[in-house]
Amino acid sequence: MKKKSQILLVALGGNALIRKGQKGSIEEQFENLKNPIRQIARLSRKYRIIITHGNGPQVGNLLLQQECCHDIPRMPLEILVAQTQGQIGYMIESSLDNELMSLGLSVKQRFVSLLSYVVVDPEDPSFACPQKPVGPVFTKEEAEKLPYPVIKTPKGYRRTVVSPRPLSIVEKNEIRKLTEMDFIVICCGGGGIPVIRENRTFSGVDAVIDKDLASAKLGEEVGADIFIIASDVAGAAIHFGTEKEKFLKNVSAGEIHSYQKEGHFPPGSMGPKVEAALEFIGKGGKRAVICSIEEIEEAVAGNAGTEIRL
Repeated sequence: MKKKSQILLVALGGNALIRKGQKGSIEEQFENLKNPIRQIARLSRKYRIIITHGNGPQVGNLLLQQECCHDIPRMPLEILVAQTQGQIGYMIESSLDNELMSLGLSVKQRFVSLLSYVVVDPEDPSFACPQKPVGPVFTKEEAEKLPYPVIKTPKGYRRTVVSPRPLSIVEKNEIRKLTEMDFIVICCGGGGIPVIRENRTFSGVDAVIDKDLASAKLGEEVGADIFIIASDVAGAAIHFGTEKEKFLKNVSAGEIHSYQKEGHFPPGSMGPKVEAALEFIGKGGKRAVICSIEEIEEAVAGNAGTEIRL
């Protein structure tokens, strides 16, 4: 029996579609996808692939559209996340199809986008203290009139929602089966649609889930071998943004824990990525690497990014 290839899980950051300073036009998003998807297409010759992705800018735009038009009923976050899963899934599929065709692999390689639910705990501590800013920026006067909680950010006041930890990916069995059939699977977009279990059914909740933590949980549940977290920086760094800045190459879990305690990885940026990488290798994953969007292949080869080991 032919030995199955390893499962490579690639978590694409929001900058894979919209870069800093861009408006986020459809042309910009498709252009930005070319580089990472071209790399993933080449990697599909050797690995079974799962792709997850962020959706922050896209959900933010949908929330902004809702604020601009009061005649249309507002949709809850769970619906907006589902919308972006379909939107971004289509864009990744379309880009992937083009790249596979250019490599002569379109006949051999199949792919599918999957709406993904992620179970969270209704007793998660985050529900008592929403701290995740989402959507448009408001003035103080505007914020005082809003029907939901807000938080002050460097840009102004923004809506704040809960961000509970992911407990399980509902479609994990389907995703595992599809990878066994050699499908490239696009799933868990935006961290997944957050749901709570009520008896034997699921109910959506007004929350957002960190996509890297959800990806780590997915990797654990489907038995992924390699976890690549691709963002807009070359890897994890200590003293980031200062004269003492140093990017980490190959570090142990113990070293990373020490740097965490020293406050080198802020909760709103590198913190969840480091935590997700640690959780993945702590649950049996072979390799976890944080790298830039442009260096996915090099990171898989061990020549780029920050690799965290036990």
